[in-house]
Amino acid sequence: MRVYLDNAATTPLDAEVMKQMYAVMENTYGNPSSIHGHGREARTLIERSRKTIANLLHCSPAEIFFTSGGTEADNTAIRCGIIDNQIKHAITSRLEHHAVIHTLEAMQKNGIIKLSFVDTDNRGNIDLQQLETLLRDNERSFVSLMHANNEIGTLTDIDGVGDICEQYNAVFHCDTVQTMGHYAHDLSKLKMHFMVCAAHKLHGPKGVGFLHVNHKIKIKPMIYGGSQERNMRGGTENLYGIVGLAKALEIAYAEMAQHQEHIQGLKTYMINQLTEKVPGISFNGETDPAKSLYTVLNVSFPEMEMADMLLFNLDIAGISASGGSACSSGTDIGSHVLGAIGANPSRPSVRFSFSKYNTKAEIDYTIAKVRELCAVNA
Repeated sequence: MRVYLDNAATTPLDAEVMKQMYAVMENTYGNPSSIHGHGREARTLIERSRKTIANLLHCSPAEIFFTSGGTEADNTAIRCGIIDNQIKHAITSRLEHHAVIHTLEAMQKNGIIKLSFVDTDNRGNIDLQQLETLLRDNERSFVSLMHANNEIGTLTDIDGVGDICEQYNAVFHCDTVQTMGHYAHDLSKLKMHFMVCAAHKLHGPKGVGFLHVNHKIKIKPMIYGGSQERNMRGGTENLYGIVGLAKALEIAYAEMAQHQEHIQGLKTYMINQLTEKVPGISFNGETDPAKSLYTVLNVSFPEMEMADMLLFNLDIAGISASGGSACSSGTDIGSHVLGAIGANPSRPSVRFSFSKYNTKAEIDYTIAKVRELCAVNA
């Protein structure tokens, strides 16, 4: 059996998304910036996709800008949000994705901002009281905090963060890559200035995403070129990707409740089975469904011989999982997230992440193989 449990890294492409993208690839090949019929046809598909996304998120289509994915969207929000609004102080946590942390650290190194880190507890929860203190004690700030951590799944109270940011006139950027399509975001109520999406995290294609820019804030382009995206992002639009992104998000919203029930059921089942059948197991991050992203489970295993071979042995058994963020794969550096929450570095950790395509039989198979590996390496 082959089991794919690395959906936080990327998800399989939905068959309906693929079908719609293929139809566009086959029939619509005009440049969306061209004024002839072929170009207008392509432009219509892009604007229709933009309107679909805006309707789902309860925002204006003029606030949606298509990008190459989450990293570009995060970089645009952070760099342009700070520089174009002359902000000198930024706040983030040590649990953020490297697209956020590395961008802010580079800006601090270049003397653009002073960077502060808000504390988190050993389950990855943000200290909102300290966040308020940092906002009160500094000039107008840029706050970048993710909705759900990509490695341990802990959810951030983005309503609470938004309220605090509004009180101190701070700019709030939220990395919603892991939660887009898994939770319903109502931008008519959320108090944030920027949010982001990567299509491949919700059964859409790779290489496309979007940045939502609240109409209350103004930024200039990060990528200059043509007049695409209403002069906000130069470069010919990824037509097929944009159509696929809109279709994937549309499917996600239509089926959200049933998929959440199914996936949360698998996660809860795996937690219970691991706790019962693997002595010494523990979990990194929150596991309470109200506080944890239902697609992610980070498991800390007992100390064992050849701990660094655990993921390899799971792979040999046909199980695809991750030791941390996929964006750090191929390096010898441990997870910065697990380090920040004080996880025991001598205990191997594995991130299992689920999707609508996973089954109970796959979880049973995975648990059986985990038990075998733990027994061999005890």
